[in-house]
Amino acid sequence: MMEFSLWKKLKQKLRRTRRPMWQLGCLLAVAMLSLAAGVRSAQAQEQAVGVRSDEPAAGMRSVIEVLASQSDRVTVKLHRVFLCGEEMKALGSMSSEEALGLLKQHPGWTAVLDAQQAVVMEERIDDLSDSCKQNGTFSMDRDGNLSLYDGSPKKEKVLRTFFQLDVNYMESSLPKDRIDELVNGIRITDKDEYNSVLSTFSDYAMDRSEKVMKRDF
Repeated sequence: MMEFSLWKKLKQKLRRTRRPMWQLGCLLAVAMLSLAAGVRSAQAQEQAVGVRSDEPAAGMRSVIEVLASQSDRVTVKLHRVFLCGEEMKALGSMSSEEALGLLKQHPGWTAVLDAQQAVVMEERIDDLSDSCKQNGTFSMDRDGNLSLYDGSPKKEKVLRTFFQLDVNYMESSLPKDRIDELVNGIRITDKDEYNSVLSTFSDYAMDRSEKVMKRDF
């Protein structure tokens, strides 16, 4: 089990990291510049295979156009994206007609071309993957973020990070045993438990708790 001292260290860290507004403004400017550079880099990589991240419909059309204009066989993969977890499955080599037919049979799927020009079809599933049902654990990372782990939080194998928690507000509102449970890890085995944990702790998300505190004054 995680040592509960992590909770105290986290609160101390959050207090120490409060900076004057001018410092926060500088950090925000740097972050925005880095984000812009990252977007330009991602778009450049995607344009190399004819897909733009800001135009998913155009990306889908480009895949269909490529398939419709060639007679060679293509490698097809299925990327299954769950609420928690994902899976990649090789569907094998198909003719262009077979790949187009598969997309037609599954209108909810999207498709892109990867760097090797394989067709990657994506299916989004409103459920947890089998692996997540067996190992998914909610906890809080060292920066105070609500995170989903693959197995014990001590292994620090993060599957997904959701939002930063207001630890002071949470400590004043929740019983100690509930906080202990989060720090040590809350196991989930189905979609209902997943949604329940998210719903409970979303009330203590940093931005939402600040709005609640403003209304109280």
